[in-house]
Amino acid sequence: MIRLMKFVTLLVVLPGIVGLDAGPIEADDKRQFNRDVLPILADHCFACHGFDSGKREAGLRLDQQSGSIAELASGSQAIVPGNPEASELWRRVTSQDPEIRMPPSTSEHHLTAAELETLREWIEQGAEYERHWAYIAPQQAQPPEIAGVEQPIDRFIRARLATVGVNPAPRADRETLIRRVTLDLTGLPPAPLEVDAFVHDPRPDAWERVVDRLLESPHFGEKWARWWLDLAHYGDSDGYLQDFLRPVAWRYRQWVVDAFNRDLPFDQFTVQQLAGDLLPNATVSERMGTGFLRNTLSNREGGADLEEYRVNQVLDRTITFGTTWLALTAGCAQCHDHKFDTFSQREFYQLYAFFNNADEVNLNAPLPGEREPYEAAKEKYDHQREELLAPFAHPLNELQSAWEQKILYTEAHPGEDFAWDRTLELLGLQWGQNLGEGQLEGLGIIKTPRGQRTLDQQQQLQDYFLRTAPVEFEAKLRDLKVSELTTKLDEIAKALPPVTRAPAMMTSPAKRPNYIFVRGEYLRRGNDVAPETPATLPPLIHDGEPNRLALARWLVSPDHPLTARVAVNRLWQELFGRGLVGTSENFGVRGERPSHPELLDWLAVEFRQQGWSVKSILRVLVLSETYQQSSAARPELLTSDPQNRLVARQVRLRLSAEAIRDSALAVSGLLNPTIGGPSVKPPQPESVSKEGYANTWIPSDGPDRYRRGLYTFIQRTSPFAQFVTFDLPDLSRSCTRRERSNTPLQALNLLNDPVFIEAARALGAQIQRHVADTDARRLEYAFMLAVSRLPTHDEAERLMAYLNEERAILAADPESARELLGDDLADTDAAWIALSSVLLNLDEFINRE
Repeated sequence: MIRLMKFVTLLVVLPGIVGLDAGPIEADDKRQFNRDVLPILADHCFACHGFDSGKREAGLRLDQQSGSIAELASGSQAIVPGNPEASELWRRVTSQDPEIRMPPSTSEHHLTAAELETLREWIEQGAEYERHWAYIAPQQAQPPEIAGVEQPIDRFIRARLATVGVNPAPRADRETLIRRVTLDLTGLPPAPLEVDAFVHDPRPDAWERVVDRLLESPHFGEKWARWWLDLAHYGDSDGYLQDFLRPVAWRYRQWVVDAFNRDLPFDQFTVQQLAGDLLPNATVSERMGTGFLRNTLSNREGGADLEEYRVNQVLDRTITFGTTWLALTAGCAQCHDHKFDTFSQREFYQLYAFFNNADEVNLNAPLPGEREPYEAAKEKYDHQREELLAPFAHPLNELQSAWEQKILYTEAHPGEDFAWDRTLELLGLQWGQNLGEGQLEGLGIIKTPRGQRTLDQQQQLQDYFLRTAPVEFEAKLRDLKVSELTTKLDEIAKALPPVTRAPAMMTSPAKRPNYIFVRGEYLRRGNDVAPETPATLPPLIHDGEPNRLALARWLVSPDHPLTARVAVNRLWQELFGRGLVGTSENFGVRGERPSHPELLDWLAVEFRQQGWSVKSILRVLVLSETYQQSSAARPELLTSDPQNRLVARQVRLRLSAEAIRDSALAVSGLLNPTIGGPSVKPPQPESVSKEGYANTWIPSDGPDRYRRGLYTFIQRTSPFAQFVTFDLPDLSRSCTRRERSNTPLQALNLLNDPVFIEAARALGAQIQRHVADTDARRLEYAFMLAVSRLPTHDEAERLMAYLNEERAILAADPESARELLGDDLADTDAAWIALSSVLLNLDEFINRE
């Protein structure tokens, strides 16, 4: 009878889970606009009756209360609060006449009976509107009191579970926990000794000790850098047809790794990436942060309209800014007012204006050991250069000045002189190719007043002029024997030791005008705009003209409603498979409401109060009982909560493309753990390598073949094939959440890709080297390496049978055995390599439980 009563209770309680957006809806619960009504209006009505005035029909606006109760041309009101029958909206949505009914019969969207009932009840209850939840600054709610539960996260989660009569999952076993948290925090599996130490650690703070050790691991920064680089859409090449390489792009990647490892507070992390160059007395490291803005696609091909592609880059920076920090679909307002959110086209170009006056530059950013020898040699070089040029200083200055004036005139009056139009175009193209991709463009230096140019800029521009001056200057330069002079300059330059550069941004010396682009077309200029933030968000506080620094500081101001929420939601997403807001890319009205709004706000405020420390907030998350739950599926929740929005258990997640490869290299002993440095090119099929338009994929040699996936070269037109198979995102734009697919090609890749074959060979050899006594002990060691636990009795029996079967097969076929062993493992039992391949193909190996 007791079991029957539990079953009946479950049937009664679980229907309440349907209201997951903000808790179960009781029979006497008042309809709330944000929770109940806004999703209906956004899905069915706002496309024609929302914020976008250009697309608004019948003069009706339903995203604001004033518009919904205004008198229409017919004399009626769309909504009469308290009276559905007098409301034109209710008459239209319930009409059976296809000429009257809304949404129209041609629409793909049709209101369900439940949605109609929700609208009726809301109007009947007064049709009250609410401000969209995401635009209200978070307030730290008091965690509910739950007996025996101390951690705030657990109290929020369990209070919600209690409302629907669901218990949390039990805690996972220790082997699962250490594998989970090690993969989550470092992207690598734990070593067997680490597993054994934790499993047998009797101290009450054993879990905390593991977490703290992992947070201090240098591999922490690598794992979380990959998360951030998806948002930045980092790549090692330009994109477009020629897809030129970006030889110093990796310096930004390394900056991100270092920032996470030293726990650079997220507010400073934000400011330095958007405006590090504008900080008072900015350091090289702070300026390097602006490499974030250098991850746009760029086109340096001959014949390209350089201004068009520069504008495209600024548009990309604006959209990426909106996605990364605001979780708003800002790009929807590039061509017209946003159809759903209160974000106008004018406001989009006001944001655009913050980035329009920034120019690309490659900084001198010496690596350790480079600075001192370079500065000593540079001082000598500057002195020798000055002596060489002294006899020609006056005539050269006059010629270069005339050249610069002609360049500036041509830019202001395009089309008057074809030859000089071409000279201006080449200035952009050759500057990048001859003097280093992304160095402050020649035009930018020319626009900088001579007295404000750095010595390096003066020398760069002078060198360019001497080597590429147009025909009309050739005779005079020949008279000055410039060719001999440049040869001598080249000779003394050889004494300069190399210094590594880094991509960055700087404010343009020439202020660019800002316009609205009519329908998003940059040649159709509309009204002027000035830098400003969207009106729906807190006002921008600034002294003087607003710039990128003011924008960055606005993002991390105490009253900003989005930045902290967006960040903690994405951190939660990394650890639990989905965010508290499932649409981590969209906090607008078309996005999901938070499943646990009070918890999201508590985390956002806690993040700020802990000094914007990413490590501290991650520590809070992984120390929670909620994080430590088992991920085992529960039949009673598979139908009612298939996406685990209640967080009644942990989730099983397929590892990222990089983590799968890293894990295979790590357990086999092949992984090169070196941190930092230029990108590498692991081997891949030649047929794939040829797909890249601009460059041949030449595999790296030696240990570089086995670097972590983070360091694999990302060529935009032809990214590393193995990673694409395992859902590497399209990095031509910002990615907030990777897809996870399950395809036959992935299984074939795990079996046959050269890196997994090499890993199986190395793992098989390692098993036999480290465990010399019995097959049973070897099997335990191999299984522990692969999945961080010992095999069950049934698993051990099946694997041992497979091992013996392979031995017999290979003994009868020595040629296959030799092929499996390769050239270096002649004395190895080939059957262990076959078994190692099986272990690397286990579902448990490529998943985090």
